Amino acid sequence: MTKQLKTGLEALSREHGLMTQEKPEPTKKEHKSLFIGIPKETAYQENRVSLTPEAVGLLVNNGHEIMIEAGAGERSNFGDNEYSEAGARICYDPKQIFKADIILKVEPLTNEEMEWLEPGKTLFSAMQVGNQTPEYLKALINKKITAIGFEYIEDKVGGMPVVRAMSEIAGSTVMLIAAEYLSSVNRGMGIILGGITGVPPTKVVIIGAGTVGEYAARTAIGLGAEIEVYDNQIYKLRRIKHALGQQVFTSAIDTVRLGRSLESADVVIGAVRAEKGRNKIVVTDDMVSRMKQDSVIVDVSIDQGGCFETSRITTHDDPIYRKHGVLHYCVPNIASRVARTATEAFSNIFTPILLRMGDLGGVDDMIFTNPWFMKGVYAYRGSLTNKHLAQRFNLRYRDLELLITARF
Repeated sequence: MTKQLKTGLEALSREHGLMTQEKPEPTKKEHKSLFIGIPKETAYQENRVSLTPEAVGLLVNNGHEIMIEAGAGERSNFGDNEYSEAGARICYDPKQIFKADIILKVEPLTNEEMEWLEPGKTLFSAMQVGNQTPEYLKALINKKITAIGFEYIEDKVGGMPVVRAMSEIAGSTVMLIAAEYLSSVNRGMGIILGGITGVPPTKVVIIGAGTVGEYAARTAIGLGAEIEVYDNQIYKLRRIKHALGQQVFTSAIDTVRLGRSLESADVVIGAVRAEKGRNKIVVTDDMVSRMKQDSVIVDVSIDQGGCFETSRITTHDDPIYRKHGVLHYCVPNIASRVARTATEAFSNIFTPILLRMGDLGGVDDMIFTNPWFMKGVYAYRGSLTNKHLAQRFNLRYRDLELLITARF
């Protein structure tokens, strides 16, 4: 039987030329050299850049090519000579930057930059989908590019590293801003943020117990201030108490209790973040009118509409205004005040991702072989595939499908 079978197989192979072969062993893709372009940010008062010279040097040493526009790092106190010495090529024509395979920038593309971007390239930047027009998104779709919104990227443990890093910076910086405007030099109350022996401490009210609220609380406690934290999510209040490592006053947001607390507050930090859409007003105009004269409000959530009824967007050039005798600081891009620190934070996140891309063979391989990274891209999907946004952007679901898979 075995002999007949063997003979039959031999006859079949001779007749039809069929021969069995060993399965080839899978081979690892070779390291791919990435061509990365870093343009100078043109958005108003955007001082950050995506990579430090040290990060550029690391990427160049790993076989990647970096081209950076002249002056891109000046506002973060990084000179062109530092980038050049790290191995980057300095480019004086902004159009040439967009010929790179990967465009790495901080702010979303401007309309002019979108014209320079060639089909088939990869864009790695903030997307800020909620602030874009339907025409802008359709223009990106028509460009046929691969785009990754870094604010939606997740890490292996489910966190959003870029959002958290910028929130940590904002939370730490707001207390320094408040201290600045409490001083007599800026026509404030003339008090120190914190306290000294024999003098009652400053009272700081923090609305929102997320990352911004946590780091604002850390800074305020370190300066010796008395803090109160309000949030409607009990798990966030529990988490912030654990993170701070000490007993602090926490409360759900109750209009009566919060209103009484604001009347004696020296500093109020608005750190409420809406999961989608515009923020709800937490502090009304009437509540602000009952606050102490020359007290300070810092509304970190102003980029989502703000959580104070009296808030309106200001700039770094003209950051404050008075309403009911209360100083309001409502600059949306707080991290740009400390651009060098923010750039270092960006580099700590982007450099490992870019190195991983090179090791895997490119952007597509990075997206589809790392579930944790792909989750970040699909978070972008979650913010678009709902009826409200589909109607707002007037996009067909087929177009949305192109958009959400990070392929425009």
